[in-house]
Amino acid sequence: MGTLKGYTLPLSPTGRSSLVQPPPWHFSGDVLYIEYLADPDAVRAFMPPGLSADGHDGSAAAIFGDWQSCTDEQEELTDPVRSQYREFYLALACEWQGQPVVRCPFCWVDRDFSLVRGLIQGYPKKMGSIALTRAFPIGRATPRVEQGGRFAASLASYDRRLVDAQVTLTGPAAVPALMLAPLVHTRFFPQWDAGGAPLQELVMGGSRDQSVGDVWAGTAELSFHLSPVEELSLLAPVKVLRGYRFSFAETITGGSVLAVGSPKGDGPADGHADGAG
Repeated sequence: MGTLKGYTLPLSPTGRSSLVQPPPWHFSGDVLYIEYLADPDAVRAFMPPGLSADGHDGSAAAIFGDWQSCTDEQEELTDPVRSQYREFYLALACEWQGQPVVRCPFCWVDRDFSLVRGLIQGYPKKMGSIALTRAFPIGRATPRVEQGGRFAASLASYDRRLVDAQVTLTGPAAVPALMLAPLVHTRFFPQWDAGGAPLQELVMGGSRDQSVGDVWAGTAELSFHLSPVEELSLLAPVKVLRGYRFSFAETITGGSVLAVGSPKGDGPADGHADGAG
């Protein structure tokens, strides 16, 4: 018998059929970003042990991305169906042992490879339908990245609209801080043996070569909608602050384990900080 290979399922004799290939993973894309304040008590309720949102007043961001991704060989770029996807996620400001970090409580994508790649990292990804206004250099069927340019985005899942957002640009700006802060996720996989324990790790993502371009800010609108199967509305805006539109790139190389959770899910134990990768 031969040896089955692969970074993820499905395994095969060559490993070529794996849904996700090993990192490094390279990302480039356009982002619509809306910063807002959520209910601080609701934000604290989404913090696992070890993370603290105290003192951040419910600072949060709703982030839409129109992404293209690839591995070192860049083969995916000549087969765009394997490289292009869209994403929506929430970012909550918090701290790990005094270090400013970000917690992502919810995330949706529209491609299976992105979903599985995210679960490997600990992103809480689900499948959804995400739409963003695109910008082109010519024609009338496009906004301009200039004062007065209007960009919008939406998220739907399970046939229900969950988020609507709109940004009207007013001028160039600096990149918002939460976009660059390290992300702290929970890698969780349930046990299969009734007597076993689930995998539960608090991890910090490893990102390098971050690059941001053409950052514009402006006024913003942001609405979350109710759903019988989603809890996004618990983190709905109390106050919408600014909106941003920019291009972003980074490379994901792996991460570091901050703490290992208990079998009953009672929170991290034996925690140790390895720093951001």
